[in-house]
Amino acid sequence: MNRNFEAKFGQSFPIGATKMDGGINFVIYSKHATGVDLLFFDHVDDVNPSQVFNLDKSKNKTYHYWHIFIEGVPTGQLYGYRIYGPYLPEKGHRFDPSKLILDPYGKSVSIPKNYDRKALAKFGLDQVPSMKSVIVDLEKYDWEDDHHPKTPFSQTIIYELHVGGFTKNQNSGVDSFKRGTFLGLIEKIPYLKELGVTAVELLPVFQFDVQDAPEGLSNYWGYSPVSFFSLHQGYSSDPDNPLQVLDDFRDMVKAFHKAGIEVILDVVFNHTGENKEDGPTYSFKGIDNSVYYLLNGDKSKYLDYSGTGNTLNANQSIVRRLILSSLHFWVRDMHVDGFRFDLASILSRDENGNPVENPPILWDIESDPVFAGTKLIAEAWDAAGLYQVGKFIGDSWKEWNGKFRDDIRGFLNGYKGKVSEFVTRLIGSPDLYQKKDSIPEQSINFVTCHDGFTLNDLVSYNEKHNLANKEENRDGHNENLSWNFGTEGPTDNPTILALRKRQIKNFHVVNLLSMGAPMILMGDEVCRTQLGNNNAYCQDNEIAWFDWSLIEKHPDMLRFTKMLIQTRLKRGTAHPEFNMSLKDLLNQPLITWHGAKLHQPDWSYNSHSIAVTVISINREMALHYIFNAFHQEIEFELPTSIGKYKTKWKAWIDTAQDYPRDICLWDEAKPIKNGKYLAQAHSTVILLTQLGTIKK
Repeated sequence: MNRNFEAKFGQSFPIGATKMDGGINFVIYSKHATGVDLLFFDHVDDVNPSQVFNLDKSKNKTYHYWHIFIEGVPTGQLYGYRIYGPYLPEKGHRFDPSKLILDPYGKSVSIPKNYDRKALAKFGLDQVPSMKSVIVDLEKYDWEDDHHPKTPFSQTIIYELHVGGFTKNQNSGVDSFKRGTFLGLIEKIPYLKELGVTAVELLPVFQFDVQDAPEGLSNYWGYSPVSFFSLHQGYSSDPDNPLQVLDDFRDMVKAFHKAGIEVILDVVFNHTGENKEDGPTYSFKGIDNSVYYLLNGDKSKYLDYSGTGNTLNANQSIVRRLILSSLHFWVRDMHVDGFRFDLASILSRDENGNPVENPPILWDIESDPVFAGTKLIAEAWDAAGLYQVGKFIGDSWKEWNGKFRDDIRGFLNGYKGKVSEFVTRLIGSPDLYQKKDSIPEQSINFVTCHDGFTLNDLVSYNEKHNLANKEENRDGHNENLSWNFGTEGPTDNPTILALRKRQIKNFHVVNLLSMGAPMILMGDEVCRTQLGNNNAYCQDNEIAWFDWSLIEKHPDMLRFTKMLIQTRLKRGTAHPEFNMSLKDLLNQPLITWHGAKLHQPDWSYNSHSIAVTVISINREMALHYIFNAFHQEIEFELPTSIGKYKTKWKAWIDTAQDYPRDICLWDEAKPIKNGKYLAQAHSTVILLTQLGTIKK
């Protein structure tokens, strides 16, 4: 840019780089810094600044806020900080003025072509190509008439997807410059709309460090955040323009909203990509390490509750303000509809790492009026054993239900002693949520997610196969509650293939029709495989991408999933009473349990089957569910009457039947000719009958 900017003292608020009359006010917090420089750059690859502003401690510092006002700074200006202070790891200080430091409140990050994560980990090594913050003007974008869909949880179907992996495959049909981008997602909205999902949950979209992975691989999932305000440049249609990604993201949100689909972000406020002691310095380590991270007793090492090397000090006042400001930005300025908080239980730890009953940051989020209509979803555990499913604080938080995942897998895959837990998960996990007087959708139900096997692999592999991750198969979960039906991995055996498809349909039925808000993983509707890799965090390739040819290969599975979703949404619309609390819902005389014989459920350790009759809240319809996880067929008796009405059962779903008899529209269901039904091995059957009106 080859110009000199004029500087003034500036003011201590608002924090970050803020546009004001005539220029930009820059503010950064550092309690223990002895000096701060603001650096401007002309090009992203530059290692030498075009202009340096030395902040005078007596004039450019108020409290622990360092500030300066620079006149005439244009949008797109590249900048960063050089922060001076002690390098005393034993006291928690890791200042390194040789490193360019990102603005933690910066709204865009630009990455040089020869960026080297390893070089940033070497103390005192200067002339290192570094990421740079970018001045952004958020006021020019036209949101038109955009508004939040505000879909109630009782009507919510969540689809977890990876922004890059959804369209990166050449067979996606997306133009090459849009593949793996926010704009690429826009082109697939018709597919998602037809599938019936009401919300997309995007794996991390904050700028992350792709080099945080084993040698020769890249960080694909994005759980290595660099900034809590900046979008990942890899998802931009023009990665060389650091401002383009903001327009792409906002265009995407606007397009999803026009289709009635909400956008939920998977956010990582529990750790950063700076990792442990030997990790790089590009932000918080170099700003004020002892403020931003949880440290051990002598402060020389990081407390690691995230499994990644460090833990953010989320309940420290400065860090709390950072997290809240980030969330405000995504809701107010980027129109996001909700958040899924990765390892959210870490946010309930105090500054010494101890769990606290009323964590300040979680209550700040819970009670903030900005988030009153925002979906808040917690992964209610951390990597150090703190497990809070069913016990997470507040009234607004919903929870990923890991117990649902495990108990559904265990029962359907034939593990013993699982029938009682299976039933509990079907009816909204009252053991976890009834005491909180919660709605059924307090539980976010899922069988698979990004972390673990895909649904196809869950029924195809007994063991994980993660050698491609270059960690000697040590990474990823060892206990997957999976079952390969006799052959590990791909097979041409038609019997095994049929059983695997049947089992996938069983999982879909239970997940999409249980009480709670269901989430399905990208590609599970068409049998996507990761070849047995249950930790594909570093596989930015066909292993983890959506293979769009599967739509033609498995149209029966796609149809089955669509029809399940359609029925669930129709049921919720017809019965708004489903918004009542779980306690009130279960207190209704609506559910009767059976075994092969009516009213004789088998709750024993060796039981592998259960049946249940469910009456709709308006008493106009009944459904009869049969779950046979046994390896042989079982004949089940059917109720011949409900109340004063005789039943005329019709078959809606039988997962053992081939397409198209495996599922049908309700008004096309075929009558059952006698009072019994033969349920095949490893199958799920749902029958329905109209009742008229039964008086309460």
